[in-house]
Amino acid sequence: MIPGSMQPYALTLDKFLDHAAKWHPRSEVVTAGEDGKSARVDYAELKVRAKRVSAALAGRGVGQGTCVATMAWNTQAHLESWYGIIGMGAICHTLNPRLLPLQLSAMLTQSGARILILSADLHELAHEVLAQTSTIEEILVIDGNIEPGTVTNGACKVGTLNNAAAAVKGGGSVAWGRFDENTPCGLCFTSGTTGPPKGVTYTHRGNYLHTMRQLQADVAGLTSQDSVLTVVPMFHANAWGLPFSVPAVGGKLVLPGRQSDGPALARLIVDEQVTIGVGVPTVWLGLMDYLDQAETDVPTLKRIMVGGAPMPPALMERIERRGIGVQTTWGMTEISPLGTATPLAEANAASTSGRPAIGIDLMLTDAAGEPLAQQRDAKGDLWVRGPSVVERYLDQTEPATRDGWFDTGDLARIDASGTLSIVGRSKDLIKSGGEWINPAEIEAIVSAHPDVSMAAVIGREHPKWGERPVLVVEIRQGVELSDEALLDRLNGLVANWWLPDSVLRVPTMPLAATGKIDKLLLRSEYGRL
Repeated sequence: MIPGSMQPYALTLDKFLDHAAKWHPRSEVVTAGEDGKSARVDYAELKVRAKRVSAALAGRGVGQGTCVATMAWNTQAHLESWYGIIGMGAICHTLNPRLLPLQLSAMLTQSGARILILSADLHELAHEVLAQTSTIEEILVIDGNIEPGTVTNGACKVGTLNNAAAAVKGGGSVAWGRFDENTPCGLCFTSGTTGPPKGVTYTHRGNYLHTMRQLQADVAGLTSQDSVLTVVPMFHANAWGLPFSVPAVGGKLVLPGRQSDGPALARLIVDEQVTIGVGVPTVWLGLMDYLDQAETDVPTLKRIMVGGAPMPPALMERIERRGIGVQTTWGMTEISPLGTATPLAEANAASTSGRPAIGIDLMLTDAAGEPLAQQRDAKGDLWVRGPSVVERYLDQTEPATRDGWFDTGDLARIDASGTLSIVGRSKDLIKSGGEWINPAEIEAIVSAHPDVSMAAVIGREHPKWGERPVLVVEIRQGVELSDEALLDRLNGLVANWWLPDSVLRVPTMPLAATGKIDKLLLRSEYGRL
């Protein structure tokens, strides 16, 4: 007997735009402009433009496995770049413009990217980054135009991506796909659970399966009739996969550019008849504040998906009073990033994060990493596994997993129904406004002061940002040291939004049995409002 078989079909991300261009050619990608006007392109034209990007990059020596960096906002041009890079088998390295030049230059050096695709208004930051790295050979500007001298001292070429694409003869003939589905497609750096930023390499297969998971009815449940406002940045955690999942169903993809204030979002929601919004809680707080002040509404908005930071219960109530459903989620960069979501049809609470969809498995362990005998109605360290979960960080030889499981660094509870709630973090990172702050970096700088005996940074509850850092210090006896003197040491060494909101002084730093600073005690005493 000769067994039957199925057709070979590599799970590569170019197929999503191919599908959208063929079967939903008139569905649109809309980008908000700073002048209140929106630019729009349909999927058929977007594919043509993205193919030209591929051809322009190929003419510059980019091929399968080549890393191309982007530092840009949520715009059509950035989306074209994404597909132009990944469609040809290259790797899209997204850079977060909220980070310091020193951090960004280190990431570029590690990735080895030779080309940087840059939003025009980020030219000053790019200039500082280029002064600290020699990897970038050419900058291709999008979303505007700039003079070459404003970005670089002449060490690398500067042009526009539009001109580069327009110069391609024949409109571009680079083939998409035709490579293994395990080929890397993206690179995003995360603070991880400990230590300096680590590179998470996404694969086509991992992101394809993540897209399928996101489209399930109990997760995002997107349809061709939806207009999806993607406020979560494209440089942050894979944009939660929306640049792939929305075209996959032929929905309208609405991109806010760099504007995420309440009035701008409200106008965009009304103009584009947005049905679903996706972003961190602070975004929706700004929207609700504006709607209350303006005494207006966004009647087409049916639900929002929120994640990246704890959801304040009061904010959730304000949203739901307007008839807008709220789906809480949990995820992280290392899992591509969506892990769990609360089905919209079920009772929801701000403290819960939903259940995993097919393709994600969860496990609770004790502090030693041993699985708990009871996994329901239990609390422990959260581990995760699945085809879109990191196995090994960039340039690291050792796996990031143990027996196939990844330690998230979160403390969690899973109730009898399988609903996940994040109750704390076993590791030390602070999540403020959906972004990670690494206390160790702040502590190292402050502790270097000769008059500081010990220093610790903890997260304190904050109604807007979820958490904000607080510096706790033990000063040498008999020494006078101002708060300003302590905080001034951090200027230029950490991002401004990393700066502690306040300084708390203790006569003696509490120590745990191990001799380390007892941060659990500090959090219990100083971590609440």
